[in-house]
Amino acid sequence: MGNLLQFQSTTHRVNLCLENFLCFKVTLLIYFAVTFIPCCVCLCTVTEVISSLLNTRLQTDLLRWAHLALLRSFGHLQIFLKINVAGLKAVLQRLNTGPFPEMAVATAAFLAFRLCFSPGLQPTICFARQFQNPLLLPSRRFCRRRYMARSFTSRATLGLTTPATIDFPQVTFSAKEIDIVEWKGDVLAIAVSEKDLAKGTDSKFENAILRKLDDQVGGLLSESSTEEDFKGKAGQSTILRLPGLGFKRLSLVGLGSYSPSFVTATYRGIGEAIAATAKSAQAVNAAIVVASEISEDFRLHAASAIASGTLLGVYEDNRFKSEYKKTLLKSLDIIGLGSGPEINTKLEHAINISSGVIFGRELVNAPANVLTPGALAEEASKIASSYSDVFTAKIFDAEQCKEMKMGSYLAVAAASSNPPHFIHLCYKPPGGNVKTKLAIVGKGLTFDSGGYNIKAGVGSSIELMKFDMGGSAATFGAAKAIGLIKPPGVEVHFIVAACENMISGTGMRPGDIITASNGKTIEVNNTDAEGRLTLADALVYACNQGIEKVVDLATLTGACIVALGPSIAGFFTPSDDLAKEVVSAADVAGEKLWRMPLEDSYWESMKSSIADMLNTGGRHGGAITAALFLKQFVDEKAQWLHIDMAGPVWNEKKRTSTGFGVSTLVEWVLKNSS
Repeated sequence: MGNLLQFQSTTHRVNLCLENFLCFKVTLLIYFAVTFIPCCVCLCTVTEVISSLLNTRLQTDLLRWAHLALLRSFGHLQIFLKINVAGLKAVLQRLNTGPFPEMAVATAAFLAFRLCFSPGLQPTICFARQFQNPLLLPSRRFCRRRYMARSFTSRATLGLTTPATIDFPQVTFSAKEIDIVEWKGDVLAIAVSEKDLAKGTDSKFENAILRKLDDQVGGLLSESSTEEDFKGKAGQSTILRLPGLGFKRLSLVGLGSYSPSFVTATYRGIGEAIAATAKSAQAVNAAIVVASEISEDFRLHAASAIASGTLLGVYEDNRFKSEYKKTLLKSLDIIGLGSGPEINTKLEHAINISSGVIFGRELVNAPANVLTPGALAEEASKIASSYSDVFTAKIFDAEQCKEMKMGSYLAVAAASSNPPHFIHLCYKPPGGNVKTKLAIVGKGLTFDSGGYNIKAGVGSSIELMKFDMGGSAATFGAAKAIGLIKPPGVEVHFIVAACENMISGTGMRPGDIITASNGKTIEVNNTDAEGRLTLADALVYACNQGIEKVVDLATLTGACIVALGPSIAGFFTPSDDLAKEVVSAADVAGEKLWRMPLEDSYWESMKSSIADMLNTGGRHGGAITAALFLKQFVDEKAQWLHIDMAGPVWNEKKRTSTGFGVSTLVEWVLKNSS
């Protein structure tokens, strides 16, 4: 590779001025690099770089060194790397014109070495500063941009882990109005509530559907429900094998105490139960009928929720398993909830949203060594390219964020060797008729160690801190679903400030004062309260897009989990109208939200004596003070709502992500579209 040959050729050149002690140190360092890091090289690349820069005499000597390096490296074919010839040439040309070309070229060679073999350039720049050469300043910026532009995933994954590709479940849904006795297939599932199992004086079911089916199987259904102690409670199920009928198995699935207000969550659970039954029975096709009477108002929602639950239940995130079984289910007939174009449209809608939920789950489940900030940016860019008719993408590197004065965000990212990426996806509807502009901002900490206030001890959950980007997962999951649905009349900005919160000598320290992009200063009294620092600059950026409403989502505080438990997200907003919109969307989505107070008097605990504010307040009311902090970075003209989803982002029982937030965000966008 051209870089390493430059090391050896530069060694010869620097020997011309050994009296310079600093150059002598560089010579030894470069010789060490060449000697102990063999690499496969490309002679034509080296020839091109050398020929463009050096005189004929030096070209001859340098090419001789290149041939020696080639002979040496062919015996050690350990690594294949690529080099951008134009990039290296530009760096060397800039430095070679200075008053000390020997020193400059030696430094450039070492920078090139660091560029290819180091996860970050910061140690290289520290080394280069020893030369105190002003010529290095423009080259440093150039090199850093070249490094960050090479690819979002800037290095090989730690542990050499590559996720397998898991296809989205290919299940066909059909809404039918037929006699269930006539249906033919592998599994017929009956969803029953506790009330549906009531029996009359003749010991037969009072429910018409169950009575008819029980008569068809000679009373076996009644006997089985009694023997299995099946009460129709939520989560209960039983399965019977019935030879001689059109369907091979009959399954009873409990609805629990049916309540119309929880229709989405209830019927999504039914869909998940069907998926579990199909897996255990290795069923290819199944049908579901609801024994309970459902009003016309809820039938479409029930069918949609069943379809969504089935897809989410069928899908398993097996990307990191070497062996797994594939689900065979290919079709589900939904019987008795209507038929025709309207319900078919609703089922298609459920499939689209489920696609976004599954995408969000995959992002959260991915470990931090796979889903780096660069990898998250790459996933976002794939959304924009897949739906390029309605999406555009902007992804900013650290230098560009510095130009936008995002000091709060960059302070969090400073300690990590994985560079930050500020991601902005913009959805514009087909036809371009925009009536409302929205923004969705997600917290994007792909791993949170806590920084110098490290997460330690029992209960710190540091091993789960891959889910600290759950807000960004919901954001991009919603973006994917919106790309599929393409709602008219609404422009949506999806914004994530992606980075890691790590520990190093370059990292943010307790007591540091940082400056956000709106000019406000923050005294950092806890490095583990980093999410709000990244959201601060993201919210300022979002408001600068001319939006009318903005919702941010974050796994922000443990205090919210303490207050509301693991299943309910808290939300904060000064806008009653926006609160009603989001609560209505959450009800349709079947996700639980609870409004929390924005108590302004609590801001006293956030005041600093030397800066505009602290990043954390007292121990009590931590979720409230976190929301009050974010409020400082929102334009007063925009309606704002903050969702603290630290609890429901993760299912501790199943040890997997939930995809929480995606459905609510999509429904909110659709409400603003209509």
